[in-house]
Amino acid sequence: MSRRLRSFKRWMRSHGIECSDALELAEEAPGRGVFVAALCGLKEGDLVATIPKSACLTTRTSGARPLIEGAALGGCLALAVALMYERSLGPGSPWYGYLRLLPDRECVPLVWSASEVEELLAGTELDKTVKEDKACLYEDWKESIEPLIHTGPLKLDPHYFGLEQYFSAKTLISSRSFEIDSYHGSGMVPLADLFNHKTGAENVHFTNAALPSDSDDESADNISDASSSSRPSMEVNSNSPGGKDEALEMIVVREVDAGAEVFNTYGLVGNAALLHRYGFTELDNPFDIINIDLALVTKWSSYKFSNRRTRSRLSTWRKLNYSGCTSQDSEYFEISYNGEPQLELLVLLYIITLVESTFEKLKMMMDTLESTYDCFSSVVELIKITRSNGCKDLKIINGQKEPEDLKKLLLTESVCCALLALADSRESLYGSNSLEDDLKKLSNCCCISERKLYHSLVLRVSERKILRRLRAYATRSSKKRKL
Repeated sequence: MSRRLRSFKRWMRSHGIECSDALELAEEAPGRGVFVAALCGLKEGDLVATIPKSACLTTRTSGARPLIEGAALGGCLALAVALMYERSLGPGSPWYGYLRLLPDRECVPLVWSASEVEELLAGTELDKTVKEDKACLYEDWKESIEPLIHTGPLKLDPHYFGLEQYFSAKTLISSRSFEIDSYHGSGMVPLADLFNHKTGAENVHFTNAALPSDSDDESADNISDASSSSRPSMEVNSNSPGGKDEALEMIVVREVDAGAEVFNTYGLVGNAALLHRYGFTELDNPFDIINIDLALVTKWSSYKFSNRRTRSRLSTWRKLNYSGCTSQDSEYFEISYNGEPQLELLVLLYIITLVESTFEKLKMMMDTLESTYDCFSSVVELIKITRSNGCKDLKIINGQKEPEDLKKLLLTESVCCALLALADSRESLYGSNSLEDDLKKLSNCCCISERKLYHSLVLRVSERKILRRLRAYATRSSKKRKL
């Protein structure tokens, strides 16, 4: 056991953190941190740790609280200042024994070099997101933190509050913080942040000591929100300062065999979110998705048809109260792990590919469509208006309101061809290398010594496999239409 791990255990005892003798804190291979294992079998309901909220590093408990409140800082920006401040105190910080155990920064794309982001993330869901994150965080530091160095009430050492230190603090908050309660907000929770993630394999759950541990609610934020807490929240009922002295409990929710690693879960999220927030990925992650931007759809439509037609069809789609997913200044459509496109994308492609006479008929009947209040009814009416055998087609689904049934009605030959074209356009963003090239690179890549390359390849491969499934989905649907 290393000196810093022994020091952390002493620190936990001195701060009232109770860790069961059934848990072992062990160090992984170099560069892979600390993990938690079971020294004996753990049963559901076992209490394995109690963590006083006073031991958590929050904006309420940090010595930087007057500075933070005086500058009216909030959220994760405020927590980053608290973390940087405590780090600047060195051995004088009440959290020194805990902070020594943390890495300087987590290896998330936020702190990769510009050339690494450009080379490793090109075409992926993180390419644009990481660049936007860097720009937003620079503005945060310039506007809110740099002035504190020169004019703040505390004498801050610029060495601990520079832009690089802020980015480092943000990586730790992104990957390790928890939402504690409404009084403390988000914070660093010693011991709780040592449990590694495994999708669908949560062994422990965190709860307020005053509440029964009967909830499995997890939170996973959008990957593009660079300033939000990303960890699961604790189950708490504290809405006022009166709850600030409560403790947090760690309860076993799934049995663990002796010698096995004990896992937490960071939520049911795909590889883009895992890499963005925590710096790792999982092979064959069933929660992976890929996005197709609305801009890519309109570009294809304008090339295939005309700008005028694209604007007209898009306007009609919007008048029917359809929209894609939104994030910051972009609008996009999700393609699920199995290659199925979002219903709203299919409706848009269906409208775009209608022949002119049918589209004019649709515009004349807009009042009928606009009066529908749910997606099912809207698609049904759309089919009735635009297809001569619409009523016959509707008998296929016999009134069932399953999204897959609705999608079958929209998958005309033209829509299937459009999906294939969009898959090719989206794939082109990865560059000239093929999926097979990326698979070969991944098989020869070491996840420890080549960590950035490895996880970026896992992300690329997972996204490109979804595009391959999208092509199969479109081709399969097209063949069924011809039968």
